[in-house]
Amino acid sequence: MGLLLDPHCRRALARLIVRFNTPLCVLSYVLGVGWFLALAFPPLAPRTYTSENAMGSTMVEEQFSLGERALALARDFATHKKKAGGMPAAWLERTMWSLGLEVHRQHFSHTLPFPDESRERYLVRGTNVYGILRAPRAASTEALVLSTGCAPGPHNNQAVGLLLALAAYFRGQIYWAKDIIFLVNEHDLLGMEAWLEAYHDVNITGVRSSGPLGRAGAIQAAIALELSSDVVTSFDVAVEGLNGQLPNLDLLNLFNAFCQKNGLLCTIQGKLQHSDWDSLPAYARSLQTLLLMVLAQASGRPRGEHGLFLRYRIEALTLRGINSFRQYKYDLSTVGKMLEGMFRKLNNLLERLHQSYFLYLLPSLSRFVSIGLYMPAFGFLLLVLILRSLELWMKLTRAEPGGGAEQPGVGAEPSAPGPPPARPLPALLPPVLVSHAAGLALYVLPVRGRSVAAQHFPVSEAEAVVLTLIAIYVAGMALPHSTHRVLGAPGSAAAARGWMVLKLLALLYLAAQLTALALLNFSLGFLLAVTMVPAAAATAPTGPRVLLALVLVLATPAVSLLLGIFLERELVEAPAAPGEAWQRFLGALGQGLLLHHLHGAFLCPLLALGTYPCWLLLWNVLFWD
Repeated sequence: MGLLLDPHCRRALARLIVRFNTPLCVLSYVLGVGWFLALAFPPLAPRTYTSENAMGSTMVEEQFSLGERALALARDFATHKKKAGGMPAAWLERTMWSLGLEVHRQHFSHTLPFPDESRERYLVRGTNVYGILRAPRAASTEALVLSTGCAPGPHNNQAVGLLLALAAYFRGQIYWAKDIIFLVNEHDLLGMEAWLEAYHDVNITGVRSSGPLGRAGAIQAAIALELSSDVVTSFDVAVEGLNGQLPNLDLLNLFNAFCQKNGLLCTIQGKLQHSDWDSLPAYARSLQTLLLMVLAQASGRPRGEHGLFLRYRIEALTLRGINSFRQYKYDLSTVGKMLEGMFRKLNNLLERLHQSYFLYLLPSLSRFVSIGLYMPAFGFLLLVLILRSLELWMKLTRAEPGGGAEQPGVGAEPSAPGPPPARPLPALLPPVLVSHAAGLALYVLPVRGRSVAAQHFPVSEAEAVVLTLIAIYVAGMALPHSTHRVLGAPGSAAAARGWMVLKLLALLYLAAQLTALALLNFSLGFLLAVTMVPAAAATAPTGPRVLLALVLVLATPAVSLLLGIFLERELVEAPAAPGEAWQRFLGALGQGLLLHHLHGAFLCPLLALGTYPCWLLLWNVLFWD
């Protein structure tokens, strides 16, 4: 700090930053990407461990043996579902009452902002049915949730049967200290959102629900179950929630521990983990898993119904039973033992899960990367923006009359005061205002103007929303990028230095956005930094404009989304053709808008009101005259 107070040291440091700025930026960017790629190595990914003492032992022997009854209940559920043409609410109520549960039914409806692409529906109506097993050893102050969805077709019928069989088994036990809620919801996330809002007596998304619900205690944890068949060969666990939220790592460790105890094959992101961590194939598999988690978390979309519980500070997971690895086969009794063991451990909790990590990345189920290890990768990328900003600031300061960098030395007489420097601020107002106006139009107009677009073009309203979104996005690039001429005369000092001030503003704006975003959703902030930081650092009207324009277009968030779809398909070993990737891209745009309007995901407003205007500022810098 003392060296920075010395004017000679400051000038030497300034000359060093200006002279070696580009090599330092390249080195910092390479270090950031390299650090992230190294996170899949064991030294940076230690083994997971359970922090909560109440969940540390799995010595209790599980006794669940109602697998055949679960299959019978699943067949009865499938029969009544086919007869009712949807949720068999009356049959579920009778069955839960016969099992000794306190049963409640919830009717809900929700009006979509525009029809969804798959069903072209405006109004969604559904029913949720749930039963409460009151704890015999407590006063209904805390609760656990086991949920499953009523899906079209045969999917998830076995999950409902297993849920009812577990309710029958749990009813005969006397050690429960927490209420247990057995929930069967309809319409996936919409039904779960309606139930959670009604249970907590809030109305965040505008869903309409029937009268007051029967309540248990404050929900401590939840498990969402999905089974594709009555034979399970492996379990895949989903952890990513709405806006990239993650459950407490101890809950994931609990699932992994009981899978190991019962001999269940478990995966994450659909990837098996290697036992040999020192081999190159093991590193490649860990890196694939890590990248898949980053892409899933960056999307902000919950990868299961558990993702909505996290908004209410309820730790939750989605467990998907898959019939894929034919050499491993488990019946519903084995699956029931695993779930029964997890609920018995959660029943022992004396407080909410809080001791383990909430911010982490997973290269496998048995290893994790904490926030203290992955944030330096983002810090190196952010350093590129800081170095470029310092360089611009020093150049602007040196260009001003009387600036410190122009002083000849100590003891020299100060230069005569010259005319006041030209202020570039008025010339910056047009591009800043136009860029943010384009972002506001991108956020508001696609949904507001869907009916008008559908009337003038032969497309549905869902397609009109997506096409309007793309049209406004592309039109922003064609906006007058020389609007600074309105208030700045060509050739003036303000025009000569205006692009530097605008780029400085854009770099600081981007750095602030990415820093705040990395604290909320690291994966999204890191991916945007990887794509946008090099283009932002290189953009200048003095270089090869065609090449820089191409780089800047490739760094735009829309192109990053398209490239992310290609990368995701490659990582799951199902490469997408260009046509398929384009269809997935259009579907991702529509689903992103629906997710924002229905559940409050912040990805859509963030990109429209923050990242896109910042990118347009850099576009203005490139074409500054």
